[in-house]
This record gives sequence, structure tokens and C-alpha cells, in this order.
Amino acid sequence: MRSVLITGATINTGVAIVEKFASEGKNVVFTGRDPEKVAEAEKCYRAKFPNVNIIGYAIDSLIDERTVNERGVEEMFKFLFEKGIFIETLVLNAADQGLGQKIFESPITDIMKVINTNVVWNYSLCEHAAAIMRDAGGGNIVFINSNTAYRAIPDRVAYVASKGGQLGLMRALAIDLGKYNIRVNAVLPGMIRTDRWEKNPDFYRDVPSRFTPIGDVADGADIADAVWYFAEHARNTTGAELVVDGGNTVQLYPIIK
Repeated sequence: MRSVLITGATINTGVAIVEKFASEGKNVVFTGRDPEKVAEAEKCYRAKFPNVNIIGYAIDSLIDERTVNERGVEEMFKFLFEKGIFIETLVLNAADQGLGQKIFESPITDIMKVINTNVVWNYSLCEHAAAIMRDAGGGNIVFINSNTAYRAIPDRVAYVASKGGQLGLMRALAIDLGKYNIRVNAVLPGMIRTDRWEKNPDFYRDVPSRFTPIGDVADGADIADAVWYFAEHARNTTGAELVVDGGNTVQLYPIIK
């Protein structure tokens, strides 16, 4: 059974990506860290999209800050294999946001935790998924990256570094996996309306990155549409980036009115 695997898909942008693929008739496997939230999301998805197969899987990226949960990845793909599920598209949405990390204050393990989740764990997922895609004649991988890979923001040093490293990983995988007809690309969102937007209206009303050239920021559906493009329409595209940030990256400074 051909399916898309979407990580970090119990809230926010991950939900929009699941709903995009399911609404287009694609079978979906999604992951989350919390087993209860995964079970609840699976129930909701299945009720909303009864004509496709949707499976939730609880997995954590790390055993501890220094150790990637590689065995957990192996067990997940074994589980999928035993169910006869072939992952034709891997969407790497889960991330450690690394909020509030301050130089001179945050321990080095905080930095390691973000890098290991956003780069090393994602590499492990790619390696296992690509082995299946290779044997099946092809597939594609889409990273949900960030425009902060190019434009740094305060007190997020590990996150910014991880997103820059993730783009390097994307390009390297595009080269190494192209011979197997596996495409690897990245979507780079800017600010997105998430639950954090709803919970902190005063902050998001005035934050400079909301002042984009087109006067709006992305919803999860905008990111999902970009992922869908790479997965289903970009037949001759690999190693590419698609920025979805309302033009925020191209301006020297925001025009605040």
C-alpha cells in the first residue's frame, strides 16, 4: 500500500499537510511524540477522511540529548513493512524549535538536542525511507525547513544552525539519491499562523516578520500546497528550495505601518 509518511503531524502545519494529502486520496502515516495525542489525531483524521488509510505512530527523535533514537526509526519501518506499507513520499516536518536558547546561558546539551533532532534524526529517517524507495524504483523526500536558514533570529542559535545544516543535507541527499530516482527538496516557510500565534496575540501583532511585502503570513495550508507540489508535480526537480514567506526573505527590512 503506497503511502506518505509525515513527521510531527498532530498539531499545526503537520495537520495541514496530512489533510492535504488525505484530501487528495493519499494514504497517510503520521508521527508524533505523545502516544495519546497521536491516538486522538488518528481518530480525528480517520473520521474526516474515511476513504483513505491513515495510521498514527508515536516516536521520539532522541533517547537523550546526545543520542538519536535510531532503533526507534528501525522499529517504525519494520512495523510499516509488516503492514505492507510502502512509503513513496517522506515529509520531514517534526522539529525542535530551540526556543529561548541564549549564548553564555544555555548548556551545550541544549544545542546538541536541537541539532540531533533537526539534522541527525532526519538523516536516519531519510536513510531508511530511501532504502525502500530505491528498491521500489523511486520516491521523494521533502524537508520542512525555514527561511531562518538564511536570516537569523535572536536566541535561536541552535535552530538557525540546524536549518542551515538541514539544507546542506538536502542538497547532498539529492546528489546521492538521484541515481535511484529519488528526489529531495525543501520548503522554507517564514512565519506561520500556528497555535503560538493564537496564544500570544500581542507578540505576533508587532513582530517584524509579520510585515511581509504582500501583507500577510502563511497558513498551514500554504505550506501543505508547497509540499504537494514537490511530491506530485515537480518530476524534474531535486535539490531545490521553495520559500513560502510572503516575500519576507527578499526585503532588506520590513516596512512597518
